Amino acid sequence: MSRPAPSTLSDVPSSSRKADKPALITSARVGRSLDAGARLRRYLITMAVRIACFGLAIVVDGVWRWVFLLAAAVLPAIAVLLANAVDLRRPSVITEEPSAVAPALTSPGTIHGQVEP
Repeated sequence: MSRPAPSTLSDVPSSSRKADKPALITSARVGRSLDAGARLRRYLITMAVRIACFGLAIVVDGVWRWVFLLAAAVLPAIAVLLANAVDLRRPSVITEEPSAVAPALTSPGTIHGQVEP
């Protein structure tokens, strides 16, 4: 009888997986649309914090009012800097030489049958 396939990663023996090395499937950078979306999200979050600073400046009194007003004045410059910060990281370089013998996938057996159109 054949063993059933493991249903989760914890069912796979630790000797057959490399826990400390993530799988590298590509050396490509993040796409432009994803990068633009992340930059837009950073900008909107910073502007939301600015709006919260204005609201808190209205509600609180004393030194905190001036702290929140100062933060509301400085946050637009920070937001623009974060929004214009394009991801310029270099793609990761594979440091290991690929092995000459690639590990083969094992199968418990072949299921015989016919494919109907």
